[in-house]
Amino acid sequence: MEQNMSTVYDPQAVESRWYEYWERYGFFHAEVETGKQPFSIVIPPPNVTGQLHMGHALDSTLQDVLIRFKRMQGYNTLWMPGTDHAGIATQIKVEEVLAQEGISRYDLGREAFIGRVWDWKVQYGGRIINQFKRLGASCDWPRERFTMDEGCSRAVREVFVTLYEQGLIYQGHRITNWCPRCSTALSDIEVEHEEKPGNLYYVRYPVEGQEGEYITVATTRPETILGDTAVAVHPDDSRYKQLIGKYLLLPILGRRLIVVADEYVDPAFGTGAVKVTPAHDPNDFEMGLRHQLSQIIVMNPDGTMAADTGKYAGMDRYECRKVLVSDLKEQGYLVKIDEHVHAVGHCQRCSTVVEPMVSKQWFVKMQPLAEPAIEAVTSGKIQFVPERFTKIYTNWLENIRDWCISRQIWWGHRIPAWYCDCGEVTVSRDDITSCPKCGGRVEQDPDVLDTWFSSALWPFSTMGWPQDTPEVKHFYPTSVLVTGYDIIFFWVARMIMMGLKFKGDIPFRHVFIHGLVRDSQGRKMSKSLGNGIDPLEVIDQYGADALRFMLVTGNTPGNDMRFYWERVEASRNFANKIWNASRFVMMNLNGFDPAFRPDVSRYTLADRWILSRYARTVREVTLDLERFELGEAARGLYDFIWDEFCDWYIELAKSRLYNKEDTEGRNTAQYILWYVLSNILKLLHPFMPFITESIWQNLPHDGQSIIVAPWPGEQAGLVQTEAEQIMTVLMDTIKEIRNMRAEVNVPPGRKSPVLLKVTANELAAAVKTNLQYVKTLAAAESVTFLTDNDPKPENAMTAVASGIEIYLPLKGLIDVDRETARLTKELEGLDKELSRIAGKLNNPGFIAKAPPDVIEKERSKKAEYEEKQTAIRDRLAYLAKL
Repeated sequence: MEQNMSTVYDPQAVESRWYEYWERYGFFHAEVETGKQPFSIVIPPPNVTGQLHMGHALDSTLQDVLIRFKRMQGYNTLWMPGTDHAGIATQIKVEEVLAQEGISRYDLGREAFIGRVWDWKVQYGGRIINQFKRLGASCDWPRERFTMDEGCSRAVREVFVTLYEQGLIYQGHRITNWCPRCSTALSDIEVEHEEKPGNLYYVRYPVEGQEGEYITVATTRPETILGDTAVAVHPDDSRYKQLIGKYLLLPILGRRLIVVADEYVDPAFGTGAVKVTPAHDPNDFEMGLRHQLSQIIVMNPDGTMAADTGKYAGMDRYECRKVLVSDLKEQGYLVKIDEHVHAVGHCQRCSTVVEPMVSKQWFVKMQPLAEPAIEAVTSGKIQFVPERFTKIYTNWLENIRDWCISRQIWWGHRIPAWYCDCGEVTVSRDDITSCPKCGGRVEQDPDVLDTWFSSALWPFSTMGWPQDTPEVKHFYPTSVLVTGYDIIFFWVARMIMMGLKFKGDIPFRHVFIHGLVRDSQGRKMSKSLGNGIDPLEVIDQYGADALRFMLVTGNTPGNDMRFYWERVEASRNFANKIWNASRFVMMNLNGFDPAFRPDVSRYTLADRWILSRYARTVREVTLDLERFELGEAARGLYDFIWDEFCDWYIELAKSRLYNKEDTEGRNTAQYILWYVLSNILKLLHPFMPFITESIWQNLPHDGQSIIVAPWPGEQAGLVQTEAEQIMTVLMDTIKEIRNMRAEVNVPPGRKSPVLLKVTANELAAAVKTNLQYVKTLAAAESVTFLTDNDPKPENAMTAVASGIEIYLPLKGLIDVDRETARLTKELEGLDKELSRIAGKLNNPGFIAKAPPDVIEKERSKKAEYEEKQTAIRDRLAYLAKL
């Protein structure tokens, strides 16, 4: 036990000291202990070059609460940390650095560029890990993994080759989302759609051989007209039936386009005819396959127009749009342009508008993997918290498309496929240098895998799979995944699919979904809005515990939360409250023996009440944590610690602490203060680890750290409902007396007589037995009990609490002249304000010109002031009788 608590709580001094202590003694590390029940979590790996943001802080705090809770419950706990190589995002960062040097990755070449990225990783890769440590994350840091370390890379290779051998990975020309800035394909869920104002261009397509006949189509992307290979109409649309199978002429280029009938076309939308550009629209691509249409790619990877687009070749796509629309108008093809708001896809990484484009890519067949992943959730093997996300998850999987997994960048897991001039394609677990078919020279595919491919293996690759390690056997499936709803499709669904496929079991039993942290106005935090809040700045100012407690108490599963500085300050004040209360307890533990066990028959009502409330709090907090209601658990603890333990029990215990003649009574009060405080700290530790460790180390205790102290168990024997009921009556009575004294400004040091009329006999006996509480905490000079025959006291304030009528005689209690003068001055001020408001409201000019909300505000003030005015006049009349 230490005795060095400073008079003022300083989170900076406390937090740095204890985190180093925990790491030094290895409290976060878990070895496989087969005799213990496992509890494991894998951290959603942040980008290796990332910076801690408020979303990370929330996600990490929730996981840490669960891990610390289960660790104290005696589970064999593993919180597996790691980082993601973040292919596109990291490559962009390094390319920005190279641009400042006046070079590009192509100047360096692939090998040298990859070397630069690894250098970047070494320099900045530990930054976010250190920031997680500042937050108090108790991860098993010696086990830290990286998605491109040797073990994870081996797992990626094994999965790719196995899926390829089973026909679940294939290479083909398909429509993908292409980012001209990143020069790579993207999967559907890497594209963010935003509503943007644009235009709808109506263009005439002449019917071949029929002068003056044409079909009008509408498009938001006129530059893709150059890639049209057909026009489609609905087979039952009477307007176009006679044209099905005939040809149109493509405006500007004059290419022949066939008119096809397809039920995909909505006759009621636009003109009922749609242009078909199979190489640049996902729906047109599918239509093109049905009608065996050619695919004409009209754009280069950088978003410029392709060589076979005539005069438009080399133009930027948007420059081409302007010139082409001008040409269409000049040549009589443009009918009209309407304003049109539509969803535009943007690259999630760089925000560039993506271009749907046919390219040769690697794909995973998703339907065979999705079916068992749906069953795992609908059967209840995996449970979403809250449950409503189950439907969102299953709806997406039921309509899933094949996953484009190849990326045209250099940083990442290179696709293990080799090509030979003889046409042979070899997919191999090990690198090869020659063609197994002809012995010729081979070249490896230049593309890398989508970052999410390696992340999908995270729950088992981090534990050493494909080897059958002790960690895989013991800790897989993991217990719970904590993550935001925004990556259910990116990550959660794919982990479930890969876990079932390669481990034959679910990757986790629960998926605990949280929302986003928004600013105080409810807006998403972003660089463009400049409303982001750096968690490290909050920690520097208020401490990690205050930030953590604010995040948890503001969180309800699945819902977004708002960040308020006022709530951080409130959490800091809570920490100060605990610190000061703990210092008071420790200053009054002189001579206390932790081995002392009091005679329960000597327990006071307050003792029995606080122990009962403590026992209920243990049960409720434990249940809330088990149900992932972390916010409710924290709020329940806050109420118990602040309101009941600090504000009531400590005050009630003071008389015995200061009574040196009643040794046993003093020892009993010391014991209960120590016992409840010690266990409060354990309950609070998962939420506020630093301050609880610091205080616990200063209390008499067993063990080296609170982090491994046993979680308080249920103590049903301590629950005493009757004691709680009686104490509630007394507390309500004391509160009402305090309120009445405050209302008439009775000085705190002046005691007052109190008269009570108890309507229920059993309550009367309980209140009379514990009158000392009323005297002590309500500054009562005396307490007199009235019978039904006694007249009601005159000149006394009155209140009712829990069946007790309370009377506070005022004569001699307050300075009547002083109070009368104060109220008279307040009344004069109100009279002036009411006169001013009346002048405004009676002024026709004000009523005519002022906004309605301003007028309403003045009327509300008038009503409020008139109410106060009446109350003060009544009060003055009452004082006049004293």
